Amino acid sequence: MGYRKTEIWKTVDWFTIILYLLMIVAGWFTICGASFEFDSVGLFDISGRPGFQLMWLGISLVVVFVILMLESDFFDVFAYLIYAAVIVLLIATIFLAPDTKGSHSWLKFGSFSIQPAEFAKFATALAVAKFMNSYGFQLTTIKNFSITLALIFLPMICIVLQKETGSALVYLAFFLMLYRVGMSGYILLAGVCAVAFFVTTMKFSEVVVGATAMGELIVSSLILAIVLILVAVVRRDRMAFQVILIGTAVAYLGGYITSLFVPVNFAWIAMGLIGLVVIYLLYLSIRDWVWHYALIASFALGSLAFMYSVDYVFDEILEPHQQIRIKVSLGLEDDPSGAGYNVSQSKIAIGSGGLTGKGFLNGTQTKLKYVPEQDTDFIFCTVGEEQGFIGSSLVLILFGVFIIRLVVLSERQNSTFNRVYGYSVASIFFFHLAINVGMVTGLTPVIGIPLPFFSYGGSSLLGFTILLFIFLRLDASRRER
Repeated sequence: MGYRKTEIWKTVDWFTIILYLLMIVAGWFTICGASFEFDSVGLFDISGRPGFQLMWLGISLVVVFVILMLESDFFDVFAYLIYAAVIVLLIATIFLAPDTKGSHSWLKFGSFSIQPAEFAKFATALAVAKFMNSYGFQLTTIKNFSITLALIFLPMICIVLQKETGSALVYLAFFLMLYRVGMSGYILLAGVCAVAFFVTTMKFSEVVVGATAMGELIVSSLILAIVLILVAVVRRDRMAFQVILIGTAVAYLGGYITSLFVPVNFAWIAMGLIGLVVIYLLYLSIRDWVWHYALIASFALGSLAFMYSVDYVFDEILEPHQQIRIKVSLGLEDDPSGAGYNVSQSKIAIGSGGLTGKGFLNGTQTKLKYVPEQDTDFIFCTVGEEQGFIGSSLVLILFGVFIIRLVVLSERQNSTFNRVYGYSVASIFFFHLAINVGMVTGLTPVIGIPLPFFSYGGSSLLGFTILLFIFLRLDASRRER
């Protein structure tokens, strides 16, 4: 028997919908606190930001109704078409969008503007889910994995060409989904290590103790430590572990004794050890015909090459404003009136809120416009100032429950399409939350991405709403499959 439209309201996950409604309402009040001026237009006047956002709230709710009324198969059947249409729109945006604060990411239609990058997230999630739902799909094959990465990186590249690096980095969230559905843990480990090695190399690049470059020594030592852990935990090869550990200890001890007489660059010793370990692991791989040893060796060599590429990437690829933001975040430069101004004022606003906050519309930092982008990328500082530690904690708890709920819904899907899409949704929301709150509190560099359902902007609100409710529509019809 066909799936009746009236049954959608019985099977849809109302718990998640209630969380969504709580967040968009709380987000609207926060936007009011960040942008409302008592001597200007009223809260409900669309010429002001609170009124304009309220209009987008209404549009989003209409879109919610439309999505829930569609057949669930619609998203599977038209996934590639939606993806292709969005890619065309992203490419057109590169050439048609006017320059807005250095980026070309907004298409203007009279008094309205839309940011296509916000809609590319759900389109990419649909395309990846459809491809991974194909018959006989295995993520571990080179062909399938390469096509999956191409689907993810294509919109990412288009957004980078729009000079919206922050929005492009969001697509790294898909790697969390890929790991959950079978991607090798080595790849996720490589990503985490790349970030750690980049930060460490930058942080200690100019630190020299004696003849030793500390940045190179620390990263090389980390590489050796990770190789030891992989050999001991993944391969459980006690003999190889002991050989590498003893060899490392002897080399460092020999270097220390030598340094008592002549200057020694311990970084060279560490890198030499990595070379010898790579040769040893390749020997084990050939002798035992075990590819894991070769994979660990490749990781060590790749990490070493990455360490030496950091300076090139930082100087030649990153834009000057991105370079200064990273330096300020790492404490390499102090620029409270320049690149570090936003974060500095944001911390002041959050700290001034204390335990319970100053109250709705009573935030002095926000009312005096000390925090740039306080109703968009830095909206969380308004929560901290007006609602204090308690209000900020409640918002984070609300998001935490929301993301956990998405994971739970993803786990119960009996269709690969639904499950992959659900994991993608949860990963995207988690990435946005972690990076946005991190940059507002100074824990991560400022890359300019919104806080879902809280930051001002119709494209952001509508994009996140579509992303979420496609999944809720798929979940509501899971009993059909």
